[in-house]
Amino acid sequence: MDKKKGDGRVVEPAATEDQRLFTRPTREQNSFMDSDPWRVLRIQGEFVEGFDRLAGLGPAVTIFGSARTKPEDPWFQRTVETARLLAEAGLAVVTGGGPGIMEAGNRGAREGGGVSVGLGIELPFEQGINPHVDIAVNFRYFFVRKTMLVKYAQAFVIFPGGFGTLDELFESLTLIQTGKISHFPIVLFGTEYWSGLLDWIRNTMLSSGTISAEDLDLIAVSDSPQEVRDIVVDAISEGRALDEREEAARRATREAYTRR
Repeated sequence: MDKKKGDGRVVEPAATEDQRLFTRPTREQNSFMDSDPWRVLRIQGEFVEGFDRLAGLGPAVTIFGSARTKPEDPWFQRTVETARLLAEAGLAVVTGGGPGIMEAGNRGAREGGGVSVGLGIELPFEQGINPHVDIAVNFRYFFVRKTMLVKYAQAFVIFPGGFGTLDELFESLTLIQTGKISHFPIVLFGTEYWSGLLDWIRNTMLSSGTISAEDLDLIAVSDSPQEVRDIVVDAISEGRALDEREEAARRATREAYTRR
């Protein structure tokens, strides 16, 4: 967000590391500190820090959702309740560490006596880590942070959100579909919110043959914090049905490519 000085001039926010990474270098950029090889070292450092801080976390669930959700919003309260139940079941709760649904998830984890993790990201309008986080790790690069959000979670619970939330949803589905991660439940919270997207996936993507019917079985939908807790706990402790659905989706994907 642009800021104004006292004289009314607009001050552009400083470029983030992600912006610098994706900016094409010019011939004038000769400094090693501005070069891509230097950035590789910084990226490596972020991975090392993330692995070091989270390696002993234990069973965990990552909660996603909009940073714009206000504390008085019903979605916020349902997130708090869901995270509390997950924490009481012995699961750490991981979020992006920011406001909105993320803050609700961390608050619920605290209330449930669990470990509350926030993985923050450098943004031009950065608001910092919310006050309900026990373990905080800040990242400069989105793709490093996204790796940590997946690597240390045994499930995703996805509340109403925007582009970032959809990004995490579809990336996790792709990782399961292609066999990169396994035994990984994905729960969408809010039937009314997600029904339009699910209808489009079913009526457009599936009918066009760009996904298989088995792919739809990778997603669970719920409006109940208790049901979400049960889905996640059952999948982590047993999960035979989940494993069968995941294998069916991967088999359908292989068959689709074989027929090409």
